Amino acid sequence: MAAATASTASFSSAHLFHSSSLNLKQPLSLSFPNHRRRFPSHPLRFSAAPKISAIISVGDKLPDATLSYLDASDELQTVSIADLTANKKAILVAVPGAFTPTCSQKHLPGFVEKAAEFRAKGVDTVACVSVNDTFVMKAWKADLKIGEEVLLLSDGNGDFTRAIGCELDLSDKPIGLGVRSRRYAMFVEDGVVKVLNLEDGGAFNVSSAEDLLKAV
Repeated sequence: MAAATASTASFSSAHLFHSSSLNLKQPLSLSFPNHRRRFPSHPLRFSAAPKISAIISVGDKLPDATLSYLDASDELQTVSIADLTANKKAILVAVPGAFTPTCSQKHLPGFVEKAAEFRAKGVDTVACVSVNDTFVMKAWKADLKIGEEVLLLSDGNGDFTRAIGCELDLSDKPIGLGVRSRRYAMFVEDGVVKVLNLEDGGAFNVSSAEDLLKAV
């Protein structure tokens, strides 16, 4: 009987201990201080996505940009798109890279060969633009033995190419071309694009001198 009484007392004490500890007569309240300020009280702000230039199209006015070249005395000269096209008729040809096979063997030589025919149609300037530095462009001109038929211009930082939305990212190619220009040929009158033969990447299907000559 004494054992039973002791057992009952032990149970009662344990029961009272747990009841007292949990304070079951009061609502159970749990506090998580480390989670209360997980989110800021002010509205979330997200950075705007980088602005991507729209691809130039027929009827658009060309954005201005400065291109460069080395003259016969190796003096650096600059010319703006406005200078080349304002109140003039101009042909702008772009290639993915100087000294590359298609650009050197087919695309640029075609415009050198047809330069006189373009001028007979009233074209004031035929210029080739590439995302190469001025030294490379001059060396390329000398290698192809080009005279004054076509003006070779450096868009070394790609400013003009980006502005018209014609970047060509070749960074994944092991040859190391990086970001260049899509291939195109355009006829521009007083700064406005009248004809645009824009290739898919660096392909050479619609931008030859013959193709553009028919459209001018």
